[in-house]
Amino acid sequence: MTTIAAHGAAKPSPLRLSVLLGVLGIVYGDIGTSPLYAFKASMDHFSGTGAGVGEREVLGILSLIFWALILIVTAKYVLLVMRADNRGEGGILALMALAQRSATGARVRSVLALVGIGGACLFFGDGVITPAISVLSAVEGLEIAAPSLKQFVLPISAVVIILLFAVQYRGTGSVGRVFGPVMAVWFGVIGVLGLVEIAANPVVLLAISPWYAIVLMIHYKWLAFVALGSVVLAVTGAEALYADMGHFGAPPIRYVWLLFVLPCLVANYFGQGALVLADPKALANPFFLLGPDWLHLPMVILATAATVIASQALISGAYSVARQCMQLGFLPRLTVRHTSATEEGQIYVPQINSALMVGVLVLVFAFKTSDDLAAAYGIAVTGTFICTCVLAIQVFRHQFHWSKAATYGAFGFFFVIDAVFFAANVLKVPEGGYVPLVLGAALIALMTSWKRGRALLLSRWKQDSLPLTSFLARLPQSRTVRVPGMAIFMTGNPDYVPNALLHNLKHNKVLHEKVLFVTVTNDDVPEVPAAERTTVAELGPGIHRVTIRYGFMESPNLPRDLAALREQGVGFEPMQASYFLGRETLVRAQAPKMPLWRLWLFLVMARNAVPATEFFRIPSDRVVELGVRVAI
Repeated sequence: MTTIAAHGAAKPSPLRLSVLLGVLGIVYGDIGTSPLYAFKASMDHFSGTGAGVGEREVLGILSLIFWALILIVTAKYVLLVMRADNRGEGGILALMALAQRSATGARVRSVLALVGIGGACLFFGDGVITPAISVLSAVEGLEIAAPSLKQFVLPISAVVIILLFAVQYRGTGSVGRVFGPVMAVWFGVIGVLGLVEIAANPVVLLAISPWYAIVLMIHYKWLAFVALGSVVLAVTGAEALYADMGHFGAPPIRYVWLLFVLPCLVANYFGQGALVLADPKALANPFFLLGPDWLHLPMVILATAATVIASQALISGAYSVARQCMQLGFLPRLTVRHTSATEEGQIYVPQINSALMVGVLVLVFAFKTSDDLAAAYGIAVTGTFICTCVLAIQVFRHQFHWSKAATYGAFGFFFVIDAVFFAANVLKVPEGGYVPLVLGAALIALMTSWKRGRALLLSRWKQDSLPLTSFLARLPQSRTVRVPGMAIFMTGNPDYVPNALLHNLKHNKVLHEKVLFVTVTNDDVPEVPAAERTTVAELGPGIHRVTIRYGFMESPNLPRDLAALREQGVGFEPMQASYFLGRETLVRAQAPKMPLWRLWLFLVMARNAVPATEFFRIPSDRVVELGVRVAI
């Protein structure tokens, strides 16, 4: 894992074998399993035509796949987008935070936030579809090894998926050690199988020329455009290169892609093409028919292991994105369990795990085959590509100070490619492409409703609260009784008196000798250095304002960070501290300031949010909750 330097930037991981194997296991699982279905799904568009499948079709599709890997993955992500790291971290939300930092004007920042959240929501859609299509396509290899087992494909896939999600609570640390070697074997085997077939029919190497892609597009026109919706399946997982940059740094990811993964993928795709040219009947399942008969069953087992690894990477990524959304204020508090005592990034989010498992199983039984599910896949991937492109334009133009010509020339070119792929996938909406769109729209509605509701709630608090300066000015004359102990009041706005304190004074008529007003803020950086975590200001005798900062990749731990106050002269004794929290009962106001459907969503999420005690890791036996009714 990457370590964070004092200034907050990530140190690149050294190019050790263990690091390179880790890159293989974590980063390239998704794109590495695309050969299972991408070439077949692309060729299926032509197999039903009167002309059949010949050299023009095979070389044309291979050329499209090859140049998609070169332009989208290599040029766009590996060479360009990975330069835009947010203190070492990558991913759509890290890029969004970076873009907002360089934006001027609230409206521009809002638009960039919507683009980033849209990309994150499509990523969640990807996280649901990837395990379904990957596991299905792997288990479908049983139909080649033993056709009589076809009826067991769905049950076996369901069992694999349930087991995969059932073990998530244990964490990926121990399992992760075998991910790299398994994926190294996977890439090596598929690369060798491809090279053997290429040697028997080297004419497929002509597909390296983009001319064959152009010929295919000119000859078939509309049908070739439709086929682009399946060609994009070859580059699924490209976003993972960028999203996982914080784990290993950019250099290992680049080296592994250029020197090992890309050659193995190209060899396998071209090998499948050579096989279909030699025997058009092999189009039934060119991936598993690429090897000899005795290798079919071992390849099914290896493919299943590889797809589980690919699914694991997406599932773990969904946990991380969910935590980032929580920290950035787009989701309510969810349960975040740390599965490693040493690695902050290894987390388990039960609510997200359950939702993903249900979603994956629904897709498996609704679509039944990987071919049918492929229609639902591409739109989530290409949508995320477009969101990344838009944010990258903002970052490279204003953060890296590229010229307009360079910025719009480079990313305008990639935007056109992404838009063409997205348009081709829009055609598949009736066949299943609606799945990620509906899921993405629902998640965007949830996140924006939560963000808007919290903003209205904060505004209402300001109206009903007493300014802190006024309270402190009146305190010496109020003759309030000070009792021994320390009271910690959580407040979202450090300039106003927490409602919990006012209620405590109203009912108990006492104030503790030591009072801490604690505000937790979330910065648009991955991690906040320990030295910059807390700031303290003395407001009066025994009264301090404490601000605790967290990055969007971190989970709060209030007792641990309050204990660090001793170094700043504030005596903190965990067993003498009482945490006073306000328990809000949210109700609908007579004149709601948000649409009723948004208000309903917000209230449902608020009522099901994880309690602050659990989210901030506050000991439950040290908490005093005071109820308050808030109308919004």
